[in-house]
Amino acid sequence: MNTTAISLDKVAGQLPGRKQVRRAGRTVDAATLAEVREALGSLPLRRDLLIEHLHALNDCFGQLRTGHMAALAQLLRLAQVEVFEVASFYHHFDVVREDEQGRYEAPARLTVRVCNGLSCELAGADALLARLPKLLGAEVRVIEAPCVGRCEQAPVAVVHQRPVPKADAAAVQALAAADRRFDDVPPANDLAGYRAQGGYELLRHCHAGSRDVESVIKAMEDSGLRGLGGAGFPAGRKWRIVRGEAAPRLMAVNIDEGEPGTFKDRHYLERDPHRFLEGLLVAAWAVGIDKVYVYLRDEYHGCRALLERELAALRADPPVAKLPEIELRRGAGAYICGEESAMIESIEGKRGMPRLRPPYVAQVGLFGRPTLEHNFETLYWVRDIVERGPQWFASQGRNGRKGLRSFSVSGRVREPGVKLAPAGITLRQLVDEYCGGLPEGHELYGYLPGGASGGILPASMADIPLDFDTLQPHGCFIGSAAVMVLTKSSTHVDRAVDAARNLMRFFEDESCGQCTPCRAGTAKTRALIAGDQWDTALLAELSQVMRDASICGLGQAAPNPVDCVVRYFPHELGLS
Repeated sequence: MNTTAISLDKVAGQLPGRKQVRRAGRTVDAATLAEVREALGSLPLRRDLLIEHLHALNDCFGQLRTGHMAALAQLLRLAQVEVFEVASFYHHFDVVREDEQGRYEAPARLTVRVCNGLSCELAGADALLARLPKLLGAEVRVIEAPCVGRCEQAPVAVVHQRPVPKADAAAVQALAAADRRFDDVPPANDLAGYRAQGGYELLRHCHAGSRDVESVIKAMEDSGLRGLGGAGFPAGRKWRIVRGEAAPRLMAVNIDEGEPGTFKDRHYLERDPHRFLEGLLVAAWAVGIDKVYVYLRDEYHGCRALLERELAALRADPPVAKLPEIELRRGAGAYICGEESAMIESIEGKRGMPRLRPPYVAQVGLFGRPTLEHNFETLYWVRDIVERGPQWFASQGRNGRKGLRSFSVSGRVREPGVKLAPAGITLRQLVDEYCGGLPEGHELYGYLPGGASGGILPASMADIPLDFDTLQPHGCFIGSAAVMVLTKSSTHVDRAVDAARNLMRFFEDESCGQCTPCRAGTAKTRALIAGDQWDTALLAELSQVMRDASICGLGQAAPNPVDCVVRYFPHELGLS
């Protein structure tokens, strides 16, 4: 193992190779500076905390005023354009300019967001969105929002930061009238409850020497656990790779889960946060991690309050003598930040744009240091795998596959939700055995096996094992195991064409814009599929260019739904 070490103080909170910039732009008066200082409170004035600073201003004033951003740039010794480009990149920041008299338009009294994701669209979100503006009045801003990670509760509205599951107009109106705008903290198993169930005993054994690093990493490798954020890289192998890099090493945990149809991380976090935290701490011990950054999507406000509370409890009464520092970071509404290098850029306080590779994150990640990047659910399973043994996990599975999968199931099923099922289970088995079957009078028409980017398959292909590597021959993949079910009945058909239009609109909105194949390709594809007649030859050519030349998985996978419509649902296009 390479033991060369560099002081963490020299790298944390800094960006490698940063040049001094000449600051220019508007002048900042003392009153504006004072307002910004007060809004920031005790937040340190560090460049990597820029997004946290912007959240503080946006929360305080209900918007991001250009004057306040100029003052923030002065405090952080940044160019004003650098602050503006970050603020304008993320959906959840409301950037406003002053008028000719130097006045700012007052923010709306309240903002209501209605999810326009596919599951919510199937459940009637369009009708809700059309009705709410007149019902709530001019003081309430009603806007569309991309998937908010509550697909099993569709349709979903969010009153400021308070989600409204299975929303109807009356429920949203009542919450808006009562000004109930903040989410409740989920009733999760707390530190005392987790310890009473044997929690943190594994971590104690690791630190006491009862378990050695090699045996723990070997258990992870033998279990066959692969990353559960979508990419599927073997978890134990990743630990060994990062451990072999020079210290200091960092960890970045992805709880951004912005893939439409995905909500498994929220489901587990709301119930048992310390199982995840113990897995995180065991990984940090095994790999030799100096500091951990947890990146949580901004839509999960209740979960953020929960994690803040339980992290404080853990620091106050730690299970071992020395815990690595764990810093919770708040996303700002950007699907692209689910990509590992884009998330790292965001943690560093920048626009969430994917990096070109190599070098890989395991070698040059956060602040230029070797970084262990993991999805929430991957770490959630660490305790069970090490305590029960790798064969416990590997022995699960069906149809020749190994392990367990947490399927986020939404759409037309009787009992949507997170279903822990054997890897390799088929869609038909999953719906019948775990979801209570289809609604009365409905017949399976199609399904999405891997969220927005995983493609669409017809009912005739509902007996394919759902797992890594089983769907690729059919032009699909499982990703984070977000399953959305489409049906037909005597009164309706959930057309794959409509699903593809919904998903392509999402990809166009969420493209970071860095590379032309994705930026232009998503927009052009959306335009090409808007009508009833599709130029399939041109779509195929465009799809190939996006797959071959896009920097990251967003552009590479965005054509999947459209390609699947042409391949498996040609009758909807009049091609059969």
